[in-house]
Amino acid sequence: MENRLSYTLYLADSALILSHRNSEWTGHGPVLEQDIAISNIALDLIGQARNFYDYAARQINQSGLNDPATEDSLAYLRDVPEFKNCLLAELPRGDWAVTILRQFFFSAYQTLLFEKLQHSGVDDLAAIAEKSLKEATYHLRWSSEWVIRLGDGTQESRSRILDALDQLWMYTGELLEPAHYELAAAVEGYGPDPATLKETWLEKIQEVFEEAVLPVPGNEWMQTGGKTGKHTEHLGQLLAEMQFMQRAYPGCEW
Repeated sequence: MENRLSYTLYLADSALILSHRNSEWTGHGPVLEQDIAISNIALDLIGQARNFYDYAARQINQSGLNDPATEDSLAYLRDVPEFKNCLLAELPRGDWAVTILRQFFFSAYQTLLFEKLQHSGVDDLAAIAEKSLKEATYHLRWSSEWVIRLGDGTQESRSRILDALDQLWMYTGELLEPAHYELAAAVEGYGPDPATLKETWLEKIQEVFEEAVLPVPGNEWMQTGGKTGKHTEHLGQLLAEMQFMQRAYPGCEW
């Protein structure tokens, strides 16, 4: 039960934290259409997080070993070390190029993950993955088009996407490096080993980068730790903002 719960929380936390970062663009997008697009992607990710949190809460409540949990308590009442999101999701919003490239890397991973997870031996995970795959596929197409536009655009746009690549690449490896609970998921048949997705993920990155005239970095050293609760200082700042209302006014409801 512990490994399955950790696996579910990882999926929920990564979606929630990235949705919060994307939501920081609401009202600040470069043009109205793209402001709406990134806000809708944030909403899609929140929906995914809610579904995973709901399943995680049911696991906790059925075990009877912890205090009763809800999707809200899992999102708003856990501290930094308890979150299992990938580091890529928690990095600061940055400029438009950073946001676009991060979404592209994450969506390329999510589409491959959900394609496998929809055949999970756990019906709840399979159902969430099947629904979420449609959203992730759109996110990937949208972000791919923007990567190409920025990479093969003006001198300014190309400079910004190259800077974003320098900032983000070292955080992509964690997506495909399995944590202990992901290995358990693969052994027990309810989730894929992310290492098996790496080759296909790289092929997608190379395909889009070739059209965008961008280099695929050769460095293989990667930052890791988020999946096991070792985070950057940025997550604490994000949670302080996101969790303020619930912690200041416990039990508040809209």
